[in-house]
Amino acid sequence: MDESQNARIALDRLIAERGENYADLSRLIGRNPAYIQQFIKRGTPRKLDEADRHVLARYFGVAEQMLGGSTAPVAIPARTRGMPAVVAVPRLALGASAGVGTLDDDERAAGVMAFDAHWLRHLGVRPQRVSIIRVDGESMAPTLSDGDDIMVDHDDDATRLRDGVYVLRLDGVLMVKRIAMGPLRGRFSVVSDNLHYPDWTDIDPALVDIVGRVVWTGRRLV
Repeated sequence: MDESQNARIALDRLIAERGENYADLSRLIGRNPAYIQQFIKRGTPRKLDEADRHVLARYFGVAEQMLGGSTAPVAIPARTRGMPAVVAVPRLALGASAGVGTLDDDERAAGVMAFDAHWLRHLGVRPQRVSIIRVDGESMAPTLSDGDDIMVDHDDDATRLRDGVYVLRLDGVLMVKRIAMGPLRGRFSVVSDNLHYPDWTDIDPALVDIVGRVVWTGRRLV
């Protein structure tokens, strides 16, 4: 069994053990969704690109040699020595809380924000399942302000709903609001932290599309 085949087997095992999938990991390294599957199942490409291998090794927390890296010492450029593996999280061209928007699979990104892959895993999210959205309006002040960037975990959806801040779609409008679970099983309220904005109480879950949970926010200081 050659080195490249060992790397494919090791990567496939890591994917299965961690509950990942080929398409998400392909997106993690900025490739087309079929890239990792083709590498593992068809041996195309024969070896992972050095940069791709580095990101995947850091993401899984394993040595690069496991994924086909050289066992010989490799000179690391001084400008990259010690730098963490970073992943690009898409910053979507829409705002949440004032206006109609969609979060379809082909939603175009207005840019990206780079994050340390290990920091994202520590945050409890999969890097390939988060996006950055801009907050529009002051309905969630002081928790969130107009223009803030929020990170939305799309894995944390209606199946895991609990008290917290979520991006959701209600009456066709994309918004960021606080979810407050009610005493009746399955019912909840959609709450604005700003007392000058309305709340919706005891909502039928069928009327709300949960996009994801807000797990991080960043803002500009003026």
